[in-house]
Parts: sequence; structure tokens; C-alpha cells
Amino acid sequence: MRKKTTVRAAAAASAALLLATACTSQRGQDDKDAAADGACQGQQTTGITDKSIKLGGIYPLSGPASAYGTISKGVNAYFKHVNDKGGIDGRTVEFIVRDDGYQPPKAVEEARRLVEQEKVFAVFQTLGTPSTAAVWDYLDKRKVPQPFVATGASVWGTDDKHPWTTGWQPNYISEARVYAKYLKEEKPKAKVAVLFQNDDFGKDLLGGFKEAVADSGIKVVAEESYEVTDPSVSAQMTSLARSEADVLLNITTPKFGSQALAADAKNTKWNPLHIVNNVSSSATVLKPVGFKNVQGVVSATYFKDPADPQWADDAEMKTYRDALREHAPGSDPANQFNAYGWAAASSLHKALDAMKCPTREGLRDAVRNLKDVKVDMLLPGVTLSTGPDDAFPIETMQLMRFKGERWQLFGKPVDTRKEFGPPAK
Repeated sequence: MRKKTTVRAAAAASAALLLATACTSQRGQDDKDAAADGACQGQQTTGITDKSIKLGGIYPLSGPASAYGTISKGVNAYFKHVNDKGGIDGRTVEFIVRDDGYQPPKAVEEARRLVEQEKVFAVFQTLGTPSTAAVWDYLDKRKVPQPFVATGASVWGTDDKHPWTTGWQPNYISEARVYAKYLKEEKPKAKVAVLFQNDDFGKDLLGGFKEAVADSGIKVVAEESYEVTDPSVSAQMTSLARSEADVLLNITTPKFGSQALAADAKNTKWNPLHIVNNVSSSATVLKPVGFKNVQGVVSATYFKDPADPQWADDAEMKTYRDALREHAPGSDPANQFNAYGWAAASSLHKALDAMKCPTREGLRDAVRNLKDVKVDMLLPGVTLSTGPDDAFPIETMQLMRFKGERWQLFGKPVDTRKEFGPPAK
């Protein structure tokens, strides 16, 4: 934990930045009047005109994390649907997708291509902690917005040196706190074994969990890591089983999440409560293992599951399904990653609407000044909120348990911002 003075200093710096770059203090017609009066002069308009917005996204369409690639289809379907309705404030959205294969050097190459050749307005939804970390220095130097990155690393909301980058999904420390709270209530003497990806993603969630269970009766008794280049995690799972822990915390990306679930199912002598992190909770991860083998697995979420029948008559879910069939034929509407992309794109739409100036600076400031913004694909009770001292848009999650052939929500949404405060800077 760093000193509170550091947090206050960072908050003050962020507040000063927002104040110095704000175009006006009002929205609606007042914003347009201010823009007309020249309040937005001198700001960057690359990639945006009165009629169009050009956005870029970097995803692992290939490689060990390719299961995430379909997120771009959900994003693209949303923007095409919006274009059919007249665009965003009359602007047609062009979304350019690049493949980095989950390789940070490739992500840098593609970011440069999007910025320098394609001249995009913003690089939206870079996916993965390693890839996002590889490009944010470059984008910050070029003053290009990098809004709503597809990674929950806590650094996106605590670092005050990269004002052009903002997270979207709940950060991994907040997610870890939800699992810790659950175990404190249901298994207060739990012995936990942890499988984690050996990078900032895995270490962030594991560190958050350890901090959240400190001074409780819950103990982490075994840890095993893996590299994204490893062929499997079977050896790690064998080692963890020897710990005889009664809880397994599975901090993995889809390929390895599926392997860990399968290994757990095969080991009939070890039957821990299996908690899988949100990024590996999609049915595409669980289905290859066999739904009968993942009964009772616990995770947490914040957006509506398209496979959950309780949303069958939900207006936004109907719109999503129809748009995906039309604009991404062959894509599975029940795939949570597609719904994730739709929800993230819808969130960006809200931020673009909130811009006080139609500029890169305007978007940068808008994503850092959201006030309980409702996004229809998010769960009831989950909204977007950011501020000078808190750049995490979503910090509320709800637990879910796999039963039958789908996830079922249980308990109440947990607002980690209110219960625990933001992660320390």
C-alpha cells in the first residue's frame, strides 16, 4: 500500500488535467454553442469529422488467446447497427480491427499502423494486459485516446501518468475482492490453491486476493504459475492437487482455463470449490470440458449473459441478437465474448455522446468524467462512473454459479468501490 499522500497528489494532478482541458462546463446546446465560439480550437480532430469517426481495435484473432477475437465481432455489430440508425450524433463509425496474436511487439506494430497510416480517432479495445501495456506509452506520447481497454489490470485506473488510457471492465483487484468476500462468508477457514498466468494480469488478481484475505482465516496454501507459451497446465494442476486445498482459484485466459477445468474434473480424488476468473467464464471455455463436469463452478460477472433465459425478453438483448445475426453472420449470439464486445461498444457510444468537444481531448476527458451512466447490456445496478481520483468505470460485480447448462446469478451485486474503496495507487 502506498502512502495516502501519493493518492491525493495523483488525484489533484488528474483534477488539474481535467480542469485545464475541459471545453466547457455544460452539455447539450451549451456545448455546441461553446464549440461554435471556438472553445475547442487547437484540439486534435484526426479521425473525426462532422460525418464520420474512425476507430481502431487490436485483438488476438490468432494465437493462444484467440478465443477473445470474437469480441471484435460484437463491437463491430454494435457500430454497424448504430450506423443503420444514423450513426453517433450523425457520424458514421468505421471500426478497423488488427490482429496482434497476443504478442506485445505485434501490438505495438499494429498501434503504429492504426495511428500513423489509418489516422484513427482513437484506439479502442486493445485486448490483454501485456499488449495494452506495450502500446500505452506510444499512444500517450502521440496523445491518442485508448479508451476502455479489454483488460482489468488495476494500473489502468491508478496510473496518473497515462491520462489517455482508461479501463472498462472491473479491475482484477476488485474482482479478487468479490471472491474473497464470498469465501469469508461461505468458507471462512478455506485453504486456497491458485493457478495463475505469470504476467501482470495473473499477478494483479492474485495480489488483490491475498490482500483481501489477509488477517482472515483464509490461507493461500499453494501457487502454480504458467506462461502463455506453455502447451498445457497439467503439471501445475497435478502439483496443486497435492496441496489438498478445498478451494481452487483459477486465474487464467480461456485456453488454460479450459485445461484447468478439465484437469480438475478428471481428478476424482480432489474436489475443491472451483472459482474461475471472469475472463475465462465464457461458455466457449466450459463447453469443451463438458457441462456435467463444471457443475458448481463459481465466477463473477457484470453484464448480461446472452445464454441466460431471464434476459430472453430483454429489449437490449433482442437488439443485440438481431444485430449480430445481421452484421456478424455465423457468430454465436450466446457467446459471452460477443455480448462483452457489444457492451463495451455501447459504453464508448455513451462517452462519445458526452464529449464536450468532438476532439481527441474531448473523448479523453469524457471517459474520465462519467457519472452513473447506464448501459443496457450491463447488469441492473451496474453503471459507469469515473472521476479525477477514480478511473475505473465499472467496479460492481455479481457472483454466479454454473448449474445445468448455464450460469446462474446469486447473491446481490457487490459495489467494491463502496465496500473496499479503489485499489491503492
